[in-house]
Amino acid sequence: MSSITRPLLRPWPLAGIGLILVVAAWVALAQAGLLPLWSHPHAPDLALLAAQPVVIQLHVGAALSALLIGTVLLLGVKGNTLHRTLGWSWVIAMATVAISSFFIRTSGTFSWIHLLSGWTVIALPMAVFAARRHDIKSHRRGMTGLFVGGLLIAGLFTFAPGRLMWKIVFG
Repeated sequence: MSSITRPLLRPWPLAGIGLILVVAAWVALAQAGLLPLWSHPHAPDLALLAAQPVVIQLHVGAALSALLIGTVLLLGVKGNTLHRTLGWSWVIAMATVAISSFFIRTSGTFSWIHLLSGWTVIALPMAVFAARRHDIKSHRRGMTGLFVGGLLIAGLFTFAPGRLMWKIVFG
């Protein structure tokens, strides 16, 4: 008789944390001058990002990680081990984006975009629990909504002229 045991600590959440830490370390090393920054005239101004507080660097790194992982998840095969592994990494990245945003305030107060972060903190566990209950329709709807609303639409607003991401990407 064989029994399958599940480890107490699963590797996929650690993969998401690892990816976020790699991005944060890269930005910190670039800020310290230990890594060369891209010097192409139309390249993003990574020195400007490196000069920002750690919470903003963490927020940007987690958002880029969530964008990359989320795109792979939406385009890939669903329900297999890779999907679950990347899914947990995406959940960690999205939670990091949402929670870190509460520490980023332009004028010292919360803005309307923080409402999306609040919704993400609520909807993310709901979508995870839907998958755990095998309610695939609710899971798909929740995760797709978070990707589009909480990542793409909110992310587009960060590229408004005069905002930090506009300055980093477009000068």
